[in-house]
Parts: sequence; structure tokens; C-alpha cells
Amino acid sequence: MKILVVDDEHDVRYLFEQKFKSEIKSGELSFSFAYSGMEALDFFHSLTQEAVLILSDINMPGMSGLDLLKRIKDEAPQPPPVVMMITAYGDQQNRENALQLGADDFLTKPLNFHTLKDKLKAIILKNSSV
Repeated sequence: MKILVVDDEHDVRYLFEQKFKSEIKSGELSFSFAYSGMEALDFFHSLTQEAVLILSDINMPGMSGLDLLKRIKDEAPQPPPVVMMITAYGDQQNRENALQLGADDFLTKPLNFHTLKDKLKAIILKNSSV
């Protein structure tokens, strides 16, 4: 499964590559990284018929993760990619906004990578049985 991680913090790449080392090595998961909403949109539009899961930070300069979510859900071919929003702020307003815009899940920082791995495995399982 190809996953796009969108976060303005560049050290997130190292963190994901370390936490998912075995899944990357086995080919089960493949990660790409974008450091802004616009970079993520460019990446998203460059894909052709490739299932993508998007993990996006909400609070980023320029285009917020919520703006990115809206654009992806509006512009995606059907079925749209699974989008999980990630934020340091677990407030109810951000959660409600994200879910109303079509987010499939909402995670708070610091990420619990065991929980994230379980969620990703469930998505892989669901997609393989479809």
C-alpha cells in the first residue's frame, strides 16, 4: 500500500521510516512525503490509478490539512483515498471539521505507532477482501 504523509515537519520522514522499517523492507507499505498542502496536491494529481492512503497534519502554513482534505475529497476519482488527519490539537472542533469534510480517521500527536499500524493493517485487510 502506498501512503502519502503530509506534514510541514521534515523530521517526520525519519520517524516513519524507522517505525515502519520492516513493513517498508517487506514491500507491504511504501511511503512518500510532502511538506505542504500544495506539494501533496501535486503528488496526488501525479498518480495514475494507484490506491493511496493519506496521513495529513492539520496545522500547516499555507494550505491547512483541512483545506487539503476538502480538495482531495472533491477532486479524487472514485473511490477516494482513505484520509487520516493527524494533529497535535485533539479538540472537538478540529475533529468535527475533519469528519464533516470526509476524513476517515483522526489521530493525535504524538502518534501511537502501534495504533497506527493496527489501523493500516485493517485497511490493507479490508482492501484485499474487496
